[in-house]
Amino acid sequence: MFYFEDYLGKKVLRNDLLKDINAFFTTREGFDFSAINAERIITPTQTHSNNVEVVDSRDKYFNTDALILKKPNIGCQLRYADCSPIILYNPNLRVAGIIHAGWRGTAAKITQKAASAIGGNPKDIIAVIGPTIGLCCYEVSFDVKDLLLTTVKDTTGLFDGMKVGLKEINERQLRECGVENIEVSEYCTSCNNDLFYSYRKENGTTERHYAFVML
Repeated sequence: MFYFEDYLGKKVLRNDLLKDINAFFTTREGFDFSAINAERIITPTQTHSNNVEVVDSRDKYFNTDALILKKPNIGCQLRYADCSPIILYNPNLRVAGIIHAGWRGTAAKITQKAASAIGGNPKDIIAVIGPTIGLCCYEVSFDVKDLLLTTVKDTTGLFDGMKVGLKEINERQLRECGVENIEVSEYCTSCNNDLFYSYRKENGTTERHYAFVML
């Protein structure tokens, strides 16, 4: 279940599937990540790739849109404004992942790649997909629609005319690689622009909300 919570003075969105770790999605209120008691906080350079990196002793991660976290007390944050923010967690292995899945990353199956990098049985992975521009608002070109729909075997319910469901496609990709325990936020960033930033709704805004995870 998704729920809003006041955390360190700011409104954040959490999910009870991730109650064993510190994981949340920020809102338009912003957030001061320096207030979190972490050894360090990693912010990669996102490029809409499908590149997945395991966090190690480095502080900088270039051309990276998914991070795999195996050590405690290290925070990872990614930026969004319509793309799908996805947090994965395998409680048996104590390994987490955080993913930025725009249409390019989704077309390149970044979510499946990150799930594979976490390791273990996919059935043990918990997946939470946060606020994303919805099927209601995400109209794309024929080429993009075709490319996205070829990433899954079953396209039922994933499109309406030239509109596609980005978070639903990522959910379907996860299910098709064996992940079963998935919750998807009902919030569309365009429809709920009072809560979240939307690149489309706000004509190319450079403002972003964040997803955060720390073991």
